Amino acid sequence: MHLWSKAIVKPLVIPGGALVLAALIILQGGWLPISAPAVDFYYYAVFVVGILLAWRFHSSRVFFALLTLFLAHQAIELFSRGRVPLAGAGHIALEAIVFLLPLNFVVFSMTRERGLVFAGTASNAALLFFESVFVAVLCRPGATAAPAFLHPQLLGSEILPATRIPQVGWLMFSAAAFVLLGRFLFYRKPLESGLLWSLVAAFLGLQAGAVGSVATGYSATAALVLASSIIENSYALAFHDELTGLPGRRAFNDALLSLNGCYTVAAVDIDHFKRFNDTYGHATGDHVLRMVAARLAQVSGGGKAYRVGGEEFTILFPGVGVRDALPHLELLRTEVESSSFRVRGEQDRRRGAPSGPDRRHPVAKRRTTRPARGSLQNPEETRSVTVSIGVAEPSARAQAVERVIQAADNALYRAKRGGRNRIESASAERLRKTKRNIA
Repeated sequence: MHLWSKAIVKPLVIPGGALVLAALIILQGGWLPISAPAVDFYYYAVFVVGILLAWRFHSSRVFFALLTLFLAHQAIELFSRGRVPLAGAGHIALEAIVFLLPLNFVVFSMTRERGLVFAGTASNAALLFFESVFVAVLCRPGATAAPAFLHPQLLGSEILPATRIPQVGWLMFSAAAFVLLGRFLFYRKPLESGLLWSLVAAFLGLQAGAVGSVATGYSATAALVLASSIIENSYALAFHDELTGLPGRRAFNDALLSLNGCYTVAAVDIDHFKRFNDTYGHATGDHVLRMVAARLAQVSGGGKAYRVGGEEFTILFPGVGVRDALPHLELLRTEVESSSFRVRGEQDRRRGAPSGPDRRHPVAKRRTTRPARGSLQNPEETRSVTVSIGVAEPSARAQAVERVIQAADNALYRAKRGGRNRIESASAERLRKTKRNIA
């Protein structure tokens, strides 16, 4: 996997990075003057819309990240009385917030999404409450300085010149950005990218003075990035399979609309998957699906893989005929066959089995399937899977896309009947029929 491939960079940068860049150009470029009332309207409108979207889509992490941004900006505005916080209670609030805000973003990123219900939000709500009390106590009347741990001199001025953000803020924001970037590269979720770019926008706002129209604009942009991450996540759920990360059936149906002229459809099915799933359990079955999907996602020759249901996948080769697609499919088949994975022994599976019911099946319909004799005696085993593939392209008898897909499915069934772990072509079957008719 290329770390900075287009498939990784695009969802990382768009829309979050693009929104932050636009804010940087508009707010500090000076070529588009914006009045303070317009910035205030932008600020409140974005936060209201973002909170409504988070509530509608049951995204507690975005909801509390938005609350963190709002409370942080309002706290600095309150204690600095609208002036750049260079000293006094306003500066104390700034020192506390540059420490707490990035820490909260990391916590929310690592928190499991449980929706906006009391059980799932109580801990985050308590965190914000105690942090608000902590900031209020630090900024009490008569306070002149924050605790020493909020403004340590970690680096000399020759390394990190004096800025409006204390050194601990640079450290916390840098560490949080590193964590969020790592989580995005690992999980590839829009929310991780949204939190990262929202943190960048919040940093720019604090560095711009923390108060005033420019800082308010950056805070609103941070909220806009989070709101857009909800939309991006909804799109990803609609067009991508959550388990495997491959484009799903809706994306497949959209791709079919753009097919014309020469193309190849390859229907791919995991051999004996149901028996494997029943024998080793659903968790192992999911692992198999992810492993096979990872191989399919790397298919060469211009192909693109989709998960269309269960253990069934489809690969589309736009502008490529069957003859040119076959070598790439054969390479894919051998790569899947040569891949292996570890299967836990029976005792390990029982020990690691979830205590609750399997939500994929009603409790009344669940059944316990005993593994084949001797199949799981060892505490650790290595297994491999194979795939069967059926290939078709438009022909004089099958011009419509639906007919080509059906031809690929028929070729897949022949591959299954012919022994599995093989590729069958619809054109080869037509050639055999022609030869039989001539004979």
